[in-house]
Amino acid sequence: MPLRLNTTFRDALAETDRPLYGGWVTTGSPVAAEIMAGSGLDWVLIDMEHAPNGLESVLAQLYAVSAYPVTPVVRVPVGNEVVIKQVLDLGAQNILVPMISTAEQAREVSAAAQYPPVGRRGVGSALARSARWNRVEEYLTNGADHVSVFVQIETAEGVTNAAAIAETPGIDGVFLGPSDLSASMGLLGQQNHPDVVAAVKEAFGAIASTGKPHGVNAFVAEQATSYVRAGATFVLVGADAAILARGSEALAHQYIDSATDGTSASY
Repeated sequence: MPLRLNTTFRDALAETDRPLYGGWVTTGSPVAAEIMAGSGLDWVLIDMEHAPNGLESVLAQLYAVSAYPVTPVVRVPVGNEVVIKQVLDLGAQNILVPMISTAEQAREVSAAAQYPPVGRRGVGSALARSARWNRVEEYLTNGADHVSVFVQIETAEGVTNAAAIAETPGIDGVFLGPSDLSASMGLLGQQNHPDVVAAVKEAFGAIASTGKPHGVNAFVAEQATSYVRAGATFVLVGADAAILARGSEALAHQYIDSATDGTSASY
């Protein structure tokens, strides 16, 4: 009996009537990926851009999350067609490509993720987990049905070109990155600055006009709520490394700081 692949992130977004909330996996750890996957979040982002991840560790994390009802998205480090091909061949059905500022760059990403004659994705399905080693019937013919492609706008130029990027054939949605966007706007480290927030919401409006989903990274709860009210359809609301960092700091404050200042820790 032919194997069936999971629903793509594109389809998951189309089938829901609420925003999808996700968690970032940045430690490169399959254990952390599994913990995040089993949390009840809708999706997880396995990061190759700012995390210590290579192909082997991404594969291990895809295995780790596969037992849970969560949609994994892999952020590749760069919009390179060889990297995109390799990550798709690992069996990643959903990719996010960073630093896309023009429609031309979006077209290159789209081509890299699709087989000829539409695109330039290299053909290796018989050897790859993507098609479950040719156990997925007509994978090559229906390859685009099994893959969703999202791009990330992170510059002021990208905000200006948001509609053109979103309406590029083969691009299924757009994700806003306020951190790099703030740097692009001369506001490094101020991703919650009113001008940055306004730029994100401006991009939302442009993307919405094309009918494509649009999401954002927002670790501050109030900011995430504000973006959802502005129309965000998918939001990253936390990361494994940040949760571990803040949680361990809270423990240190509760026990060590309280002992130092003479107060008692609560047990």
